[in-house]
Amino acid sequence: MKNQVDAIRGLSSEHGIAHFYNSSLTKTEAKQVKEDVTNGVTKLLYVAPESLTKEENVAFLKGIKISFFGIDEAHCISEWGHDFRPEYRRLRSIIEAIDRVPIIALTATATPKVQEDIQKNLGMVGARVFKASFNRPNLYYEIRPKKDVKKEIIRFIKQHQGKSGVVYCLSRKKVEEIAELLQVNGINALPYHAGLDSATRAGNQDAFLMEDCDVIVATIAFGMGIDKPDVRFVVHHDIPKSLESYYQETGRAGRDGGEGICLAFYSYKDIEKLEKFLHGKPVAELEIGLQLIFEMVSYSETAVCRRKQLLHYFGEEYKDSDCADGGMCDNCANPKEKFKGQDEVKTLLESILGLNEVFKAKYVANFVAGKASSDIKSFGHNQHALFGKGKGEDKDEKYWDAIIRQCIIYGYIIKEIENYGILKVSDKGKAFIENPIPVELVKSHDYSDVDNGDVIIPQKGGAGAADEALFNVLKELRKSLGKEKGLPPYVIFQDPSLEDMATRYPITMEELTNISGVGQGKAKKFGAEFLEVIERYVEDNNIERPLDMVVKSVVDKSAIKVFVIQSLDRKIPMEEIAKMKGRDLDEILTEIEHIVQSGTKVNLNYCLDEEVDEEDQEEVFEYFMEAESDDVEEALEEFEDAFSEEEMRMLRIKFLSEVAN
Repeated sequence: MKNQVDAIRGLSSEHGIAHFYNSSLTKTEAKQVKEDVTNGVTKLLYVAPESLTKEENVAFLKGIKISFFGIDEAHCISEWGHDFRPEYRRLRSIIEAIDRVPIIALTATATPKVQEDIQKNLGMVGARVFKASFNRPNLYYEIRPKKDVKKEIIRFIKQHQGKSGVVYCLSRKKVEEIAELLQVNGINALPYHAGLDSATRAGNQDAFLMEDCDVIVATIAFGMGIDKPDVRFVVHHDIPKSLESYYQETGRAGRDGGEGICLAFYSYKDIEKLEKFLHGKPVAELEIGLQLIFEMVSYSETAVCRRKQLLHYFGEEYKDSDCADGGMCDNCANPKEKFKGQDEVKTLLESILGLNEVFKAKYVANFVAGKASSDIKSFGHNQHALFGKGKGEDKDEKYWDAIIRQCIIYGYIIKEIENYGILKVSDKGKAFIENPIPVELVKSHDYSDVDNGDVIIPQKGGAGAADEALFNVLKELRKSLGKEKGLPPYVIFQDPSLEDMATRYPITMEELTNISGVGQGKAKKFGAEFLEVIERYVEDNNIERPLDMVVKSVVDKSAIKVFVIQSLDRKIPMEEIAKMKGRDLDEILTEIEHIVQSGTKVNLNYCLDEEVDEEDQEEVFEYFMEAESDDVEEALEEFEDAFSEEEMRMLRIKFLSEVAN
């Protein structure tokens, strides 16, 4: 409101020509607004629907000659809109109570269903509809897997130095964190969210509009009605809850017809978070929310032209075959590989039915891929006739996880949120089994390998090293260092860490701590020799190091990490730590794995000594000392499930803590 009122006042010599009236005004300001409205000075008054429902405001407006009502953001009227607000549904009756005058309803984001709802609710079914195209030809759309997202955002913004942009995050906490990270890395950024006091919010918004600040990091609270024409990029750190939200937020880029880059980072974990927000909602709201999320997933994972899919969602046919000529989306600029997936879909659906439709996606993916996890063994499903039916080269559990997600989008599988994500085969899926039809699937990105908190725990099979020669040199160094110290090589640095070093060439301790899986402790204990070898290699081969190595981290302020370390020092039982933080044991163990992986020592003896006798502990230690990797499932197989998964994870934590840190 403030932004639009300021713009209108700029067109007139009369300050009171436009006003907004809401709870943020002081008594003196509110009095001035009422005087200007009563005296006919004000031609345009902005009021929130929440303010319009107050009786004293309705009584005041009844005494004013109003010629026209304009309802902005009218999609909020519809339950099928992405930002439904119940107060909007009362507008028609309130407007009629004030005065029967012409109405116009305006929105930039409405699907055909939402348009119909708006007209019905406002009693405007016979009204004229003016509809422009949803196509914004100057906007470039791109979705990237959410990996090393902080570094990717810093690198992207530095490539567009001095240009205006918005970075959207799902939570206030993440807004603060990313804004601080950008500032530390020399980017002129400010935060904006509803938790800031109104003076700070207004000040940060003005700084952005007046070009005293290049980048605003914000929740969706920012930008409603912001009309800055030269926003050159909109970055989504988190995927929005619907395509309407996405379209509206990306629509803040390039309003002057110039460059507008819309970059979003996608991870299926973010989708699961959005689904959790719906848990416990009324059935109708749940159904609508899930449908909106699935549309967002479908858009993110699609291999077709993004512009075509986006416009189709809003009921518009994109006449051009695609935007390939201009390469105005990532799929047209770099087409993804597709394959005929009829057999895969049938195998998957039969497996879900074979498991009696009572398991989650992760379990089903492992089952079809033939990965005998401890859960699968405990149910005896490694002996099931369908176990491993989808096994094959390059067809691991991640491959099947991607097919599960696409089958949910196609409507062959139902994911029951109320039952914690259990998969069921839909009627459409059952019909498919009886009569399989051609299905085109996408060889999508691997979205499971994404950021996992501030520390990334290396897993087997990283993204590969950019410099194979350096990678091999570092492997040899690791091997000789392992022999010298009597340690398995993986204890020093795992392969993904070496791959990262051979891609980004760190030459200082600070840069080394930004490498995947390397914390302060590990850097101090093993880093010097590696830095020396890398620096010499860079000089000998005249290598120009990449820009993102200058990324500085903000000091980790994670309260949960500090709490866990302090609790372990005080020898509080693990279940009690989990209970105090409202987490389950698995989450606390993961947190401790992060802590140990970053090089901090922890003491779990008080927990382990109760569960596992000393002799067995020594045996597991000997195994990890000789093993080629610290994989928990391989260790469980080696000991023929003599230990529970929790026990083995705790033993591995103890081993890494004592040997590596």
